[in-house]
Amino acid sequence: MAAIVSDKLLDWYDAHARDLPWRARPGEPAPDPYRVWLSEVMLQQTTVAAVKPYFEAFTSRWPKVEALAAAPEEDVMAAWAGLGYYSRARNLVKAARVVAEMGGFPDTEAELRKLPGLGDYTAAAVAAIAFGRRAVVVDANVERVVSRLFSIREPLPGSRKAIRAATDAITPKSRAGDFAQAMMDLGSGICTARDPKCLLCPLERDCRGKAEGDPALLPVKAPKKAKPTRQGTAWWIEREGAVWLVRREGTGMLGGMRALPDDGWSARGDGSGEAPIEGSWEARGVVRHAFTHFAIELSVERQSGAAQPEGEGEWWPIAELDDAGLPTLYAKAARLVLA
Repeated sequence: MAAIVSDKLLDWYDAHARDLPWRARPGEPAPDPYRVWLSEVMLQQTTVAAVKPYFEAFTSRWPKVEALAAAPEEDVMAAWAGLGYYSRARNLVKAARVVAEMGGFPDTEAELRKLPGLGDYTAAAVAAIAFGRRAVVVDANVERVVSRLFSIREPLPGSRKAIRAATDAITPKSRAGDFAQAMMDLGSGICTARDPKCLLCPLERDCRGKAEGDPALLPVKAPKKAKPTRQGTAWWIEREGAVWLVRREGTGMLGGMRALPDDGWSARGDGSGEAPIEGSWEARGVVRHAFTHFAIELSVERQSGAAQPEGEGEWWPIAELDDAGLPTLYAKAARLVLA
């Protein structure tokens, strides 16, 4: 079955591969490892559509890993704003600096895994796609395809060991990078989470999930736990066409990023901090945002003609606020005030 599956999938990929800015077309030389690594980091828990403009902006500004290594971390964080999971951006800079010191990316999965922020998946993807190494590449799309192909019915995440073993069994020795990308394309466009397009699938006749009934029921997922909701307040302090922005602590949630001053909701969880200046505040409403492990309801209050707050910060021109690189939560708060 293994050779049949890989041959069918690669034939399908040769005809239907997505045209993506970080990829080489089937039969072309492998892409720059920097572009593969950057795209894979960006694509973690983020859609291709969301990543494309960020990838193009990053590679225009920092076309090589050495350029990214030389960039100030705060510039990279600002350029990353809106992609979420900001520890990825901090690790991006750290890894770029290690790679620049080494004189280039290592070409094996084991050595790639030693770079900051590169887990098993990213190391395998870069090894396979950029260096042609045989590596077992398993992302959410591959989990879905393989669960259905082999009818693996143990719920996630417990089934991941069986999924990896099954993926290993069908990964070919040659064209491992194309095979990995073919699996991703199949999962994103054909073997979708809802309403899989089985009639268009090159593996339909080999799919045990299809033969046994409804493949859309796979993979089985354990029930999600309800996210707790935190409460907090952010303050919009305005003066002469500018708003007061602070730099968040370098570690922790949204670390190192510009933001509106707030009541410490991320550190304490109870929103118990006091306003940074005295005076009369105008309630502007509430913005809601979901993080990985909790949601936040952030009340936004405004004061204009305000005095200079104590502590470190900067007056940022409101007309140029898009250039501040505010994380999504605070960008939502800004839009609420400016609506």
